[in-house]
Amino acid sequence: MKIILGSQSENRKSVLAEAGYTFDILIPGIDEKAIRHEDLYEIPVRLAKAKAEALLPKIKEPALLITADQVIVWNGELREKPVDLSEARRFLETFSGSEYPAECVNGIQVMNTQTGKFILECEISKVFFSKIPQEKIEEFLAQGMMYKYAGGFTPQSPLLLPYLRIEGTLASVLGLPMDIVERGMKELVVPSLNSPFPKGSTR
Repeated sequence: MKIILGSQSENRKSVLAEAGYTFDILIPGIDEKAIRHEDLYEIPVRLAKAKAEALLPKIKEPALLITADQVIVWNGELREKPVDLSEARRFLETFSGSEYPAECVNGIQVMNTQTGKFILECEISKVFFSKIPQEKIEEFLAQGMMYKYAGGFTPQSPLLLPYLRIEGTLASVLGLPMDIVERGMKELVVPSLNSPFPKGSTR
């Protein structure tokens, strides 16, 4: 069965590819800012569901559709992709040396478009920051990468990596918890004993 990743995130693409899957990409194109909730941990879950609902009319053949969203919650504050340089700098400076972790809150949905069945879950990994030298912060900001990531940081940056400690999984921090994805694939597709998944599809 075809796999479709409903995301334009480079991180999610790389996580799914590195796990050994071949997949197509569709971009939901929804207004993410229009979906809010007083419970910050509920927002990415609702966004993952909304992305799937937006994409379903575009899918004409049976597929496993994976949609996801991530926000960062720090000390009770919602942190999405920074809107400008000032906000990006504030995010990093307040993460630096904080007793509070950056909670990477993921909403993830896996749907069998043929049956309409799906799983929709939330997974949280935490990133703890030791003190980041100001020059490292400025060097990272100068690269302009911060606008691509919720919270304005990525553990894939060699500049920031020495100052991070992850509690959870790297895939979750990067926005695609593979434990949920692969469990969803197994639960939602039950292959015949004589008809294993074709190469390049679900395993």
